[in-house]
Amino acid sequence: MRLLLLWLINTVAIFALPHLLDSVQVDSFTTALIAALVLGLVNTLIRPVLILLTLPVTFLTLGLFVFVINGLMFWAVADLVSGFQVAGFGAAVLAAFVYSLLSWLLSAILIRKK
Repeated sequence: MRLLLLWLINTVAIFALPHLLDSVQVDSFTTALIAALVLGLVNTLIRPVLILLTLPVTFLTLGLFVFVINGLMFWAVADLVSGFQVAGFGAAVLAAFVYSLLSWLLSAILIRKK
């Protein structure tokens, strides 16, 4: 049940992005559902490998390179899911940051800790 709630929260965060950023387009709520699912899978499977491979660069940039990785993951998902568009790499980095903030805020409000 908690996993479905987190998926719905991430979907709402993706669906809200076009209202906050002009560089992101989401055609429908179904597209946002699919994008949230693909983004979750990419962040679970691919992102840890990329972070491990780029650890020296991340260390040298004091962790700021993680923003680049997040932007690349967001941009890749936008390329994979039809109906979900991001204008470019800079827009993807900004959108990933705003998406993370929205997702965190909605999770903090809606999910109760035991």
